[in-house]
Amino acid sequence: MPSNTLIHDWNQTEAAPQRAISFDDETLRDGLQSPSVRDPDIEEKLRILHLMEDLKIESVDIGLPGAGQRAAEHARRLACEIASQRMKIRPNCAARTVIADIEPVVRISQEAGIAIEAATFIGSSPIRQYAEDWTLDRMLRACEEAVTYAVKNNLPVMFVTEDTIRSHPETIKALYRSALRCGARALVACDTVGHATPQGVRALIKFVRKEIIEPWGEEVRLDWHGHSDRGLSVINSIAAAEAGADQLHGTGLGIGERVGNTPMDLLLVNLRLMGWITRDLSRLRDYCLAVSQATRVAIPNNYPVFGVDAFRTATGVHAAAVIKAINKGDMELANVVYSGVPSHLFGMSQLIEIGPMSGKSNVIYWLTAHGIEPEESRVARIFAAAKNSNHVLTDDEILEAISTTGELTAKARKRET
Repeated sequence: MPSNTLIHDWNQTEAAPQRAISFDDETLRDGLQSPSVRDPDIEEKLRILHLMEDLKIESVDIGLPGAGQRAAEHARRLACEIASQRMKIRPNCAARTVIADIEPVVRISQEAGIAIEAATFIGSSPIRQYAEDWTLDRMLRACEEAVTYAVKNNLPVMFVTEDTIRSHPETIKALYRSALRCGARALVACDTVGHATPQGVRALIKFVRKEIIEPWGEEVRLDWHGHSDRGLSVINSIAAAEAGADQLHGTGLGIGERVGNTPMDLLLVNLRLMGWITRDLSRLRDYCLAVSQATRVAIPNNYPVFGVDAFRTATGVHAAAVIKAINKGDMELANVVYSGVPSHLFGMSQLIEIGPMSGKSNVIYWLTAHGIEPEESRVARIFAAAKNSNHVLTDDEILEAISTTGELTAKARKRET
């Protein structure tokens, strides 16, 4: 039976945005600013890039080539891969609003033979202005010089104001209008330090649309870039889309400076479950694993959807419900009866184990799944071992409980493992 006939979903009162939502993946640049990550080798970055393409992520930040030779070479290789493989994902490069940062982007774009969007950024909050001794006139001159240079060299420009969420409205207006006059065709509002709440995000995005983009009278893409310092990055990104953002930024596993960026994977999961996007996300697990392995960032056991415990249960009541659904021959039902996330949509599956909180149904299921007859005395021995344990039993421990009376030979145990 379709699970949607068995669930009354109060979430469906949420209205999807009228505009299409796209995504910019910052894993390979902003994500690598975390002091705890390893900067992946180029072959690892290429694999992650192809997984982004498989997930139909629209845009990717391929680096800040002005940061040095390694960053420039990796950005060049990624751009050439996009061009040679005729990938649909659009590359962009971060650059401060200085010519020295934009020049290498121009060279890479020309060598690869594809357009690379220049993500020119400058801090806009009064606290940043005070710390840097910047005047608004100086900031406007830097903006005009950088955007004009990029446009003259055939680079599309997304103009980024850092710390937009803590910036004065008049400063935001002045900087964005200046960038648009000089040829920028995308604006990026940022919560650089993770300060925002959903209410603040909605207010900012609506302000930029009403006060800057609508009066401009031409098509301008509006992006949202958020961080996770208050743990609100995913809901803030959803709020941004509701309020009128066209493109949302994120990183694999939420890696990035301090506590990180919006997790791209969890953002995609939530928007898919909300019905706001319909793309195939069955390779999202592969993407998360590739990011984890390449950056040496472990995925916590209880990480939503992609942690090892996300669809794993050893609790008797929970497992019994899942097993009953499986016995009905309905895997879709089994995937949602005790889970708010259908595991199969994201390349995952349910896992039933045996531990001190388990019931006998866990034991019977495990034995059956491993091709072992769930004979009553056998079930009893495993159940007793589980109740006397302080952890979920490993496969070896389960087989040992069976073999204590010599029931299974070493050969049989090896076969079953």
